[in-house]
Amino acid sequence: MTSQRQEDFFNVCTNCKISCCQNAKPPITSARKKIIEKYLKEQEIPIKNPFTKTMYTFPREDAGGYCVFYEKQTRKCKIHPVKPETCVAGPITFDINKQTQKIEWYLKWKKICPLAGVLHKNPEILKKHLDSAKKEILKLVHGLEPEALRAILKIEEPETFKIDQNPIESPILNKLLRL
Repeated sequence: MTSQRQEDFFNVCTNCKISCCQNAKPPITSARKKIIEKYLKEQEIPIKNPFTKTMYTFPREDAGGYCVFYEKQTRKCKIHPVKPETCVAGPITFDINKQTQKIEWYLKWKKICPLAGVLHKNPEILKKHLDSAKKEILKLVHGLEPEALRAILKIEEPETFKIDQNPIESPILNKLLRL
């Protein structure tokens, strides 16, 4: 059973004409990779070689740049219950500021994500989603290898604005500083 918040999100996302599942490359930890592989097997979803690894691991893309887990006909994720943390957190994203020792939270602009507009208009829903997004992204940040975390932090996220920040834990800062 889905919550009202999830239902509202699904309605916005399935009616959206912008595809956040194209050219996205959400990072995958080794733990999340195992969870997704198990889910694919259990649900009998036939996707061969679902992951690509460059500086970090992410879902393989098709010829059009769409995530292999994206179902174009339904505009839904084939692995929705176990999808990557950044996909769950969207349209909230993050950066880590080593100087201030803070993790900074950003919301995408409405023009690139209509769901961001819905969240921005409703502070109560935004707070609830931000709390959830923080948990998901912190799981990701903790689970990524140092080189993978450094690689994704180099990816520019234009068309966002800062909505919050929190102190970052020493183990994460140490991970970023490792050579």
